[in-house]
Amino acid sequence: MTKQEMLSYVDHTQLKAFATWEDIVKLCEEAMKFQTASVCVPPCYIRRIHDTYGDKINICTVIGFPLGYSVTAVKVVEAEEALKDGANEIDMVVNISDVKNGQFDKVEEEIRTLKMVCGKKILKVIIETCYLTEEEKIAMCKAVTNAGADFIKTSTGFGTGGATLEDIKLFKKYIGKEVKMKAAGGVKTAADLENFIKEGCERIGTSSAVNLLNGEEAKGY
Repeated sequence: MTKQEMLSYVDHTQLKAFATWEDIVKLCEEAMKFQTASVCVPPCYIRRIHDTYGDKINICTVIGFPLGYSVTAVKVVEAEEALKDGANEIDMVVNISDVKNGQFDKVEEEIRTLKMVCGKKILKVIIETCYLTEEEKIAMCKAVTNAGADFIKTSTGFGTGGATLEDIKLFKKYIGKEVKMKAAGGVKTAADLENFIKEGCERIGTSSAVNLLNGEEAKGY
C-alpha cells in the first residue's frame, strides 16, 4: 500500500485543548497537500476553517468530547451548530456511564437521535473501548448498528488506551454490514496504520500520519 493510499484513510486530527489557529492552518494545509479523508478539529474552529478553505477541506468534528457524559439535548445542540458552521462529519462520544450501568437501550436511542440530526452527513460513534468489557463492546456494536450510525470508532485518544487490532476484529464480528470502522488513539507506527487498514478500518484518526509515513514517531493523538 502506498503512502498516498494510506493517507486517504486518515482523519488528520488536531484536538488538543490548546490548539491555536496556527496549528489548525498547518493541519489543513497538510490535509490538502496529502489528500487526507478529512481534518478532525475542535468545534470552535469549524466556521473559520470553512470560511478560509471552503469545500477544499472535509471538516470532521467531535461532540460530547472527550468524556461523553453530556446529556443528549446538549449533544444535539452541539451537532446542530457544528453542521451549521460547515462540518460534514460528526464523531460523538457515547455516555460511557450509561454503558457501564447497562443502559444500552438509552445509549442506542441517543445515537439514533444524533443520526437524525446528522441526516445524510456522517456520524461516527466513539465507544471508548479502553473502559469497556468485551460484553459491553459487543452491546455497543449492536447499539451503533441498530441506531443507524455510519461508523463505530474505538477511542477518543484521551482515554487510558487507544485502538487495538483485537477490538477491530471484535467489531467486525458484531457490527452490521452497513457500519464502517474507525481506529483512533493507538496508531504508533506506519505499520500500525497499514495493519488497521488491512483489518478493515475505513478511517484512521491520528495527528501523526504525515510523521509516521516519513519514518518519524507518533506525536499525540
